Formats: sequence, C-alpha cells, structure tokens
Amino acid sequence: MLKHLRHCLLGALALGLSTTTALANQVVVGGKNFTEQQLLTAITSQYLKAKGYSVQERAGMGSSVLRSAQENGQVDLYWEYTGTSLITYNKVEERLSPEETYSRVKELDANIGLVWLNPSKANNTYALAMRRADAEQRGIGSLSELAAAINNGEELRLAVNAEWYARPDGLRPLQEAYGFEFARRDVKRMDTGLTYVALKEGQVDVALVFATDGRIPAFDFMVLEDDRHYFPAYALTPVVREETLAANPELADQLNRLSAQLDDQVMAGLNARVDVERVAIEAVAEQFLKERDLI
Repeated sequence: MLKHLRHCLLGALALGLSTTTALANQVVVGGKNFTEQQLLTAITSQYLKAKGYSVQERAGMGSSVLRSAQENGQVDLYWEYTGTSLITYNKVEERLSPEETYSRVKELDANIGLVWLNPSKANNTYALAMRRADAEQRGIGSLSELAAAINNGEELRLAVNAEWYARPDGLRPLQEAYGFEFARRDVKRMDTGLTYVALKEGQVDVALVFATDGRIPAFDFMVLEDDRHYFPAYALTPVVREETLAANPELADQLNRLSAQLDDQVMAGLNARVDVERVAIEAVAEQFLKERDLI
C-alpha cells in the first residue's frame, strides 16, 4: 500500500513538472491590425518557434483591445510604441524626450505587471518628408533648415491630413516650436495615404508621413530631422507580461536580440516589401530572420 502511494505521488509530481515545462514554453504573440504590426507578429512568432517555443498568434487586433488582452493574460507579448503607452494608456500629457518617454512607460506599466524590454531604434512617429533630390538641392535636411528656408522667402507647399492639421499637437504648434509658418494657400489637406502620392508626383514639396512607412524608401523620400524633438517618441519595443518572463528566463535576451536589429530604415524596407512589392508577410518575415542569422 505504501509502495503504491509513493508511486502515485511520484507520478503526480512528474506530471506536474511536465505540465509546468509545457506551459513555460507556450507563448501567445499579439499584434495590431496594420502592416508593420502584422510583420512584427510574424517575425516574432517564427523567431520564437525556431527557439523551441510553442507559439500562438493573435494578430490583427485593435490597439486598445490588444492592450486589454495583455493586461488580462490572454496575450503574453507584443510590440508596442512608447508614445502610445504614455499618451493613450497612461494619459500623460507632459512632453518628454525619447529617453524620458521610455523610462516613464517602463515605470508606469511595471505597476500592472508589464515589462518593457530594450527599445529598438525604430520610431514610428509623425515626420515631415521631402523628395530626396529636392531636399538635397535646397540644402534642407532638418525641420530647422526647413523653417529657415521658408523664413527666407522660399515658397514650399505642404500636404497634411485633416486630423493633424487641426490637432492641438499638430501643424500650428509645430510651426510655433520652430518659428516659421507655411502660407495658408500652401497647405493642402487630404487623406493620409494621399500625402505620399502628392509628394511623389510633385504636387507638393513637403508631406506629413509616418517615419517607418514603406513608401519613404520606395519613393526615395528624405525624412527631415526633428532637431528640436517636437514629435512624441514612438519607439517600437517588445512588451512582455512579467509572469511570462518568469516562466521563460531566456525570453528577454532573445527578444532584446531581435529588437536590436530594427531601426527606421529596416522597418520601412520591410513595410515596403509588403505594401509596395506585394510580397506575402510570412515570406518577408522569414527572409528577414534568415538574412540576420536569427533562424
């Protein structure tokens, strides 16, 4: 009887250890519902599968829904933008540097069990861009140089979307921060996607863009340096549940290695493969991982 009881206990212990090990290797990777996020979901999933994890994907989610899913334990990790957490989730209105933004969201989200790992150098923030050849000819590489050109009498036309034109952190305060003003007749309001087309076709000289959009390299645009740090930082960063990291001690280093491979140019190139060249997301993800010796 005692021998049988001991056997049962050992069996239950072995089963428990086996179950714990299995759970430790299971991760749910989430992602939002646009190209860049779908790419990151695919890249992360393929990368972790190659590391031996059992991965479930939950791609194509709305931003607030995805955040709630992570807080509730339905999603273990996904790539978030520092500015989104600061402004949208934590309601911080104070203007902070990129480093301060990261430190603040890391501290605030730690209170609810979310860990911000190493930020990548990809910053998907608003930006102003010009056709590269035109920018180089005019000697404009930064927003300060753009302001100087306009203040010196150059007539430059700007394409923006209607929302940013009217936002309290949009065009007007940008002009105040840099000390210049586009003539009213030179500001063209249009749908977001059309700003890229208008700039490419020469209908305008400057356009509002997102810094990691694939059309920037595809159309040979130059993003003007925000040398006074007007635009909020949206550094792309892996965010993981604390419980998930505790169960998978190597996960942080693995994701940090992946994060170190990403910057604006890399993400814009990957986005272009999908949005401009129409290559399948899974194929773009696999090629990236292989080229970087990550799988």
